[in-house]
Amino acid sequence: MKELIPNFILDIFRKPDLSKLWSKLWSKQGGRFTSLCDRMTFKNILSLKSLIVLGFVVAVIPLFLAVMYAAFGMRETSALGRTINFQVFEQTKAIRLVLQKTADIERKARLFVLLSDPAVRQPYEQQSYESTRASFKQALSALLKLHVDNKIALLVNELSEKENLIYQQIIGSASENNLKLPVDEAFQGLRESSASLSREFESYVDHEFNELRQQSESLEQGLLIKGAVLLAVSFIFIAILLAIVSQSMRQLNTCIRRLGSRELEEPIDITGPSDLRYLGNRLEWLRTHLMELEVSKQQFMHNVAREIDLPLESIREGAELLANEAAEESSNVRQDIARLLCNNVDKLKTVADELVRYSQINAKPETNRKQTVNMNNLLESVINDFQPRLQAKSISLKKLVRPVEIAGIHDQLRSIIEQLMSNAVKYSPTGGEIRIMLRDSGAQLELEVEDEGPGIDPNERSHVFEPFFRGKTAQPEDNAEGPGLGLAIVREYVTNHQGKVDIIDARQDQHGARIRVQIPLTGKA
Repeated sequence: MKELIPNFILDIFRKPDLSKLWSKLWSKQGGRFTSLCDRMTFKNILSLKSLIVLGFVVAVIPLFLAVMYAAFGMRETSALGRTINFQVFEQTKAIRLVLQKTADIERKARLFVLLSDPAVRQPYEQQSYESTRASFKQALSALLKLHVDNKIALLVNELSEKENLIYQQIIGSASENNLKLPVDEAFQGLRESSASLSREFESYVDHEFNELRQQSESLEQGLLIKGAVLLAVSFIFIAILLAIVSQSMRQLNTCIRRLGSRELEEPIDITGPSDLRYLGNRLEWLRTHLMELEVSKQQFMHNVAREIDLPLESIREGAELLANEAAEESSNVRQDIARLLCNNVDKLKTVADELVRYSQINAKPETNRKQTVNMNNLLESVINDFQPRLQAKSISLKKLVRPVEIAGIHDQLRSIIEQLMSNAVKYSPTGGEIRIMLRDSGAQLELEVEDEGPGIDPNERSHVFEPFFRGKTAQPEDNAEGPGLGLAIVREYVTNHQGKVDIIDARQDQHGARIRVQIPLTGKA
């Protein structure tokens, strides 16, 4: 039977000390609890939802405490006010009764003195005097039982002593059949004591109500101070929570902008609530995935260009041999065919070179560092380079330029202007006009280039920035088509500057293409 009992139960019966048993249990369960506590750190528990709940609690609890403090304070003040009002009311009734009995006792005493002759005085006169005096003593006793102020109690005792003095003078003289009338000073002293009691009570009532008013004012000031402190604490906590969330949101915004600008070199690390950090981890995954795609694209483009270059060289050599043989044999047809082959080979070579260039837009991030660029000087430099082409087609240039400086990549900004100018010159008719506008619209740079060519069909505007797209109506006069990557490269460069490029409607009475580039001026240099 003993073998069936677990060892730890036998330990309980054998040894009263449970320390070894506790160590056994803790060795098994304590490790799990410790690992759970390690995982449940404050950093992991903290999330955007918990921050919202915490902010709500932090905002509500001080207000709740302030309301509760105000409620208890008002309750205490109200109870004190009721107590004081009740005491003052009872004491006022007692004081009025005492003053009334004082007047009655004085009147009875004077009447008893007037009837000084025992033969005239009736027996009930002394009985009435004694009854009035007993009522007076009872009123004084009732007033003292109300726990009045010490000064009022002294005045009550003084009033009782003066009444006793009058009584002893009256009754003592009557019993000796030698009545000595009390002097007027005795009654005057009784009235003065009664008046002093009334004044002292009024002063006491004023003092009590002043204390109640001061306590109410003190409670009000305390409420204001404590409420201000609690609100300040709430605002501080809320400001801290907002700062934590705002910092994470700013980091997310910066990271998203970098991803949009294809600045993929710097890793994404978001601090703050756990769910925002999880979102940062997903953005980091997206960044690495985009980098892998970029590397794959560049490798693919290079492979395609390399595979195209070798056959093109062979075709060109064959075309040149064919052209030489045709020249020796004076065969115009064969010469034309050979010339056509050479032209098409050159065109394919240009397409391959542009394809490699397009794939390398973001291939060298160390050369794409932003710096302050004076767009006026850059525009003038590009225009000077295009002067021979403008003069060759007798194209006039109309400029509306305002001073603009922007933080950007110099080579890419120059390529944007060059490509827009190249398209405008290519599609403008001989003797036409190109209009250029450069200005600072407040928050962003605006660059517009407008020509007098055939324009862009509205149905094709959404496709002109796609690689290798060629419109149907927009054909240059010399029929020399490009590879179709110019505007695609412009869009990539503008995107790298967090801007946008659009085809907008031509001005009134115009029909050419009008391209607008907008780039924010707040980029970091």
